[in-house]
Amino acid sequence: MRGRFRVCRADDLPPGERLVVDLGGRSVGVFNVAGRFYALHNRCPHRGGPLCLGPLTGLTRATADFNYAYGDEGRIVRCAWHGWEFEIESGRAVIDPRVRAKTFPVEIENGDVVVRIGDA
Repeated sequence: MRGRFRVCRADDLPPGERLVVDLGGRSVGVFNVAGRFYALHNRCPHRGGPLCLGPLTGLTRATADFNYAYGDEGRIVRCAWHGWEFEIESGRAVIDPRVRAKTFPVEIENGDVVVRIGDA
């Protein structure tokens, strides 16, 4: 189903939190990442698991001086079934950027979080 869906008041979804909602028959996770809102289809492209119900994490990355640094806290969602990790902002899989979770545009209108599905 296509359309524009009001999810909640922006103030009701604080940074670091998420809501998983049904939008026209489609399960969608809406995330507040450091004050910016993103929406992902709650279906992991790996095996169809509930992607948006998994833990919110960051990543450990190698540094130029052969150390490791943890960063991107709260910007990664890990699938609840098999642990595949995806960037919330882009939907890209961490392990293989060619694999993507479906994303949807999010707008703030009069203080409401609104998600667009399809061409709405």
